[in-house]
Amino acid sequence: MGCLVKLSLIVLVLAVVIGFIFIKFQEINEIPKLKLEYWGPGKEKSDDKTIRPFKISIPASELKELMEKLDKTRQFTPPLEGVGFEYGFNTDYLKDILQFWKTKYNWTEREAYLNSFPQFTTEIGGLDIHFLHAKPDPVTTKGKQVLPLLIMHGWPGAVREFYHLIPLLTTPQPDFNFVFEVVIPSLPGYTFSQGATKPGLASAHIAVLFDELMSRLNHDKYYVHGEDWGSAIGNSMAILNPNKILGFHSTLCAANTPGARFRTFIAYLFPKLFVDESMQEQYTRQFTDFIFLEAGFLHIQATKPDTVGVALNDSPIGLAAYILEKFSTWTNKNWRSLPNGGLENLNKVELIDNIMLYWFTKSITTSMRLYSEQFSREFMSLGIDRNINTVPTACAWFKNELLYYPKFVLEASYKNLVQVSHFPKGGHFSGYEEPKLVADDIWKFVKTLITK
Repeated sequence: MGCLVKLSLIVLVLAVVIGFIFIKFQEINEIPKLKLEYWGPGKEKSDDKTIRPFKISIPASELKELMEKLDKTRQFTPPLEGVGFEYGFNTDYLKDILQFWKTKYNWTEREAYLNSFPQFTTEIGGLDIHFLHAKPDPVTTKGKQVLPLLIMHGWPGAVREFYHLIPLLTTPQPDFNFVFEVVIPSLPGYTFSQGATKPGLASAHIAVLFDELMSRLNHDKYYVHGEDWGSAIGNSMAILNPNKILGFHSTLCAANTPGARFRTFIAYLFPKLFVDESMQEQYTRQFTDFIFLEAGFLHIQATKPDTVGVALNDSPIGLAAYILEKFSTWTNKNWRSLPNGGLENLNKVELIDNIMLYWFTKSITTSMRLYSEQFSREFMSLGIDRNINTVPTACAWFKNELLYYPKFVLEASYKNLVQVSHFPKGGHFSGYEEPKLVADDIWKFVKTLITK
C-alpha cells in the first residue's frame, strides 16, 4: 500500500509539473515594435543611403602576408590512431588542405569569379552592408513577372554559398510565368558587411536592417529564403512585418512557439505517430547527438566569441580547420568517422573561397558575436520567435540537416504552412550542396502562392 501511495504521489507531482510547463508554454509575448537603430561607431548620425557598386579587390600585400603565414605553419599535433574527425579536424588531412591551398589555389582566378555577380554596399543603421543583386536578363524574361527574393546565409558561410543557386532562380523556366530578382546580403559582421560596434545586434535587429535594404531597393513586398541564421532572420521578418513578406521559404524552420515546444516533446515520445517515416530515427536522436557531439562551438560562441576569435584571426590554417570541420560534419554526420571528414566529396576550391572571404575581411570574430547576442538575456526576453508566423511558409528538410521538426510541430509555429518537403540527401549547407533541389522547391512554393 505504501508503494502505491508513493507511486500516486510521483504521478501527481509529474502531472502538476507537466501542467505548469504546458501553461507556461501557452504564454506568448506581445510582438515588440523594433525600429531601425544605429549600430555604427561613435554618436548616431544619418545614413548615407547611396547604393555604391562594389568589387572584391584584395591588395597584393595581403595575399603575400597570407602565403607567408601558410608557409610558417607550425607542425600539427598528430591525430590519434584510427581516428577520423571524431576529435575535430584530422591534422593528417589538414596537411593536404594546406598543400592544396599553397600550391593549387589561385586567388587571382577566384577573385574574378567572385566578382561575376553585381555587388553593392549601402549604409544602414550606421553599418556598411554588402550585398549581391542579380537581376534576370530583360530580353529572355520579356512578358514574365519579376519577383524580388531576399536570400540570407548563416555561419560559417557567406554569400559564396549561393553562387550556384543564383542562376537557377534568375533564369526563366518554361512552365513559370515569373522569374526572380535576387538580393543576397552579407550578414552584419560577416565578410564584407561591417560589424556592429555596440552590443545587442541579434537576428531580429538584422531583420529590421534587411527590410530597410529591400525598401531602399524599392521592394516594399518581397519573398524570403533563409538558411541557418538566415532562417531565424527571415522568421523574425515575417513576425515583425507580416504585410511585407509575401512568402517565407526555409531549410531550417525553427519551432519555438509555446505550442511547438510542447508538440516537440509529444512527437519525441511518439515518433511513429507524428514524424515522417524517413526522419524518425534522426528525430529521436538529433537532440542528444547535437548536444553531445556538435554543440561545443555554440557554447563558446554564445559566451566568449572574442577569445577564440583572436586565435582564428591570426592563423589562416586554424581558421580553415575551424570552418571546414563544420562543412564536414554538418553536411553529413557520418563523415565524422572518415580520415578526410568527407571533404573530398566537396569542391576544395569553393571551400577555400569561403575561408578567404573570412580571412581577408578579418571577420571571424564579428561573425561569431551573433551567437552571443542571440542568446543574451536582453534579446531572449523579447520572445519574438515565441510568436506564431502568419506568413505563407515552406519548410524544406534535407536528410542530414542538424535539427528537424515534423509537420505536426511546425503547424504550431507557422499558421499558414503551405509546403513541407523532404529530400533524401543534402545537409546543413543545402543551398551550396544541392542548389537545384533548393531552387526547384522555391519555384514550386512561389507558384503555389501566386496561382491561388
